[in-house]
Amino acid sequence: MIDPTVVELSRLQFALTAMYHFLFVPLTLGLSFLIAIMESVYVMTGKDVWRRMTLFWGVLFGINFAMGVGTGIVMEFQFGMNWSYYSHYVGDIFGAPLAIEGLMAFFLEATFIGLFFFGWGRLSKVQHLTVTWLMALGTNLSALWILIANGWMQNPVGAVFNPETMRMEVVDFMAVLFNPVAQAKFVHTVSAGYVTGAVFVMSISAFYLLRNRHHDVARRSFAVAAAFGLLSSLSVVVLGDESGYAANEHQKMKLAAIEAMWETERAPADFTAFGIPNQQTHQNDYAVKIPYLMGLIATRSLDQPIPGILELVERAEHRIRGGQLAYGALERIRANKNDLEAREMFDRHWQDLGHGLLLKRYRDDILNATPQEISQAAMDTVPRVLPLFWTFRVMAGLGFYLIAFFAVAFYYSCRHNFQDKRTFLKIALWTLPAPWIAIECGWFIAEYGRQPWAVEGVLPTFYAASGLALHQIVLTLAGFVALYTVLMIIEIKLMLKAIRKGPGDALAAPQPSVSHHATGQA
Repeated sequence: MIDPTVVELSRLQFALTAMYHFLFVPLTLGLSFLIAIMESVYVMTGKDVWRRMTLFWGVLFGINFAMGVGTGIVMEFQFGMNWSYYSHYVGDIFGAPLAIEGLMAFFLEATFIGLFFFGWGRLSKVQHLTVTWLMALGTNLSALWILIANGWMQNPVGAVFNPETMRMEVVDFMAVLFNPVAQAKFVHTVSAGYVTGAVFVMSISAFYLLRNRHHDVARRSFAVAAAFGLLSSLSVVVLGDESGYAANEHQKMKLAAIEAMWETERAPADFTAFGIPNQQTHQNDYAVKIPYLMGLIATRSLDQPIPGILELVERAEHRIRGGQLAYGALERIRANKNDLEAREMFDRHWQDLGHGLLLKRYRDDILNATPQEISQAAMDTVPRVLPLFWTFRVMAGLGFYLIAFFAVAFYYSCRHNFQDKRTFLKIALWTLPAPWIAIECGWFIAEYGRQPWAVEGVLPTFYAASGLALHQIVLTLAGFVALYTVLMIIEIKLMLKAIRKGPGDALAAPQPSVSHHATGQA
């Protein structure tokens, strides 16, 4: 058994690097499309102010993209360093989309970004606009593949366990690609990124309007971001509903924990708007409920019940016993590959093998586990409810606030008087952190709610870690904290420098080239 402290520190290190990396990803997603929209208007109207807007927000996009790439590389190395058994056990499935994501990020996405910055004056207007839209598309496709990889961890489809290699292997890559959890995560995540980009543009534009600087750029940027943000924020809620439906289909324990639903309720289940979950007593000390709402969200029906935590624990206990049978059959197969009876037994129960491995926390010879140990392992499938319950409500509350915020901004934009609404401009400025807080909450729910699984139902987290020494984890964790703190300071300074400089002549680029034939020159 690996030292539990090493496992927890490995989890903490990956969580810190992943959540830090995702400070940059949503802004990259959002700004890429806003820049493409602005350049499209420039090409259609020929007005120089739209070119200056494209250049200015493009500089901020470039700074953010560079930081995102640098921090993303570290995460991929951690799979081999801190989670070596995870890499061995499921690397055949997880590695493919991860590799494709890397190729897209470093070849497709980076190539178009380079052309975006260095193509001014070398490409025609239409050619450069095409590059900008391909840059935005490449950025989003890069996100697609990493979310396919993460979606497989949430809902491992298209793969089976091979007793010969003792690893999970792909049998249906199309099932991995079109995993419903992965697709729901992708559209929800990129929509949240669009909201982040819109808030960022509106906040910086509000700063300029409050300071009475760069009025022409700020006013137009604010209006574009208001319309883009309203559509994006509405889509986040709609696509978030799809994620809730997918969770009820494939991650019932996560959904029950988010809702703090200890007992199975009669359909349609109520939604707990406010509550104080008590993990010790398996009930809520206090709860304010909205009738029927949870049943409609999670099942889209009035007659389908949502299983509660305690019922799911009973199901997990049954699967643990099935996992014991699979584990026993696997040992017999390893001893005698021609044992047909053992292979038949394994084929019937291999999908429960991961649940059987939960017993490894309590004893190595899991076939002799006591009823008490089986009950403890089943209860381990329940994540900590209180942080999940409240984190989800913070995320949802911020989501609805942003819808209202963008609706007001869009209304003022249509009336062409938002530059006079100084109170609202101040609100816009202070709204800047809101989408990042909501997004980090979302990732906390997605990853923490999956515990105790590294791969849902397949590989327990404590079983996936590398057998490193405690001092190695402590040193690397301290090193990452120090390095990322420095990177954060650099990022903020570069951003502030570019913002203080503003979209002035210093950022101007040469006009797109015109052919000699068009000008009549030799």
